[in-house]
Amino acid sequence: MNAVRAVVDIDDTEGLIEADRDGLLRSASMAGAQVRATAAAVDEGALDALRGAQRPRSVVWVAGRGTAESAGAVLAATLGGTAVEPIVVAAEVPPWIGPLDVLVVAGDDPADPTLVTAAATAVRRGSQLVVAAPIEGPLRDAAAGHSADLAPRLTVPDEFAFCRYLAAGLAVLAAVDSAVPADLGALADELDAEALRNSAAREVFTNSAKGLAERIAGRDVALTGDCAATLALARHAAVLFLRIAGQPVAAAGLADAMAVLRSGVLGAGAGVDALFHDEEIDGPAPAPLRVLALTLSAERPTLTARLAGFPDVDMVGVQDVPDADEAAAPMGVDRPEQQLATLAVRLAMAAVYLRLVRG
Repeated sequence: MNAVRAVVDIDDTEGLIEADRDGLLRSASMAGAQVRATAAAVDEGALDALRGAQRPRSVVWVAGRGTAESAGAVLAATLGGTAVEPIVVAAEVPPWIGPLDVLVVAGDDPADPTLVTAAATAVRRGSQLVVAAPIEGPLRDAAAGHSADLAPRLTVPDEFAFCRYLAAGLAVLAAVDSAVPADLGALADELDAEALRNSAAREVFTNSAKGLAERIAGRDVALTGDCAATLALARHAAVLFLRIAGQPVAAAGLADAMAVLRSGVLGAGAGVDALFHDEEIDGPAPAPLRVLALTLSAERPTLTARLAGFPDVDMVGVQDVPDADEAAAPMGVDRPEQQLATLAVRLAMAAVYLRLVRG
């Protein structure tokens, strides 16, 4: 960790907890609980109307901004090739929506005009409406009692609600399409296990989130993805690091980051400035750009071959745990959406640790 900026040692459990005045670690570790709450709503019959209906023409995910939009992009990228129905992620309600479609409005603001307008349009045109947002105020009036209720049952800041939105989308898709598996209970268990593996009491050499925080601190970092799903998660994580830790992190396609590394535009020894760099006057030379490539298990062999010769590119997948903790690596996390949800928890906790070590 950067000695200049660090105030709390990353392995000082009591110091981290004392610095966590806003309860960020608790919020970051509640992903499993949020998924379990969504599963409980489904078990109580929240989506029964969808199960008995005719197969829809499309499932439309409307999220004006933020974490809900990222979760929708991940859903479309991971399940678009599996689900029979097209999954449409839109910034506002499409003009063609009608009674053959399922519309999911997702967000944290019940007064968001985008969500309110989408809900009102769905009710007016006879679409099946699912609300994965607080059913209050204008949104409650717009839904007019004609919606399936997947409103949040646990309150956390929206930047930590990625897995709740993902679970809501999985539940809706499974309700309308038997080809989409959605074992929310197993997903919740794995997210709880990931939070436990990255808890403040575990030292950095057995803690993947703390390890990520150390690799990111004091460096120019780019989070990358080589497919639509991992790129969507990289963009979500970049927002997390900025909003939670105040750490600017780039998000880009892996090919773009590799092109930058080849060109030497960033990093020590690059450009004319390095020629005249004097460590006694200018301080230490800047470290080269570090690239963290978010990786799904299925694409790891290909990426390993592509990244040979790039020492500043690290692959980050669910199985990438410290050598001292290999026995605790995630087991049974095979589906892409499960892997991405697990990585989302790890990245969120890394962002929290980056913030806490600064006091």
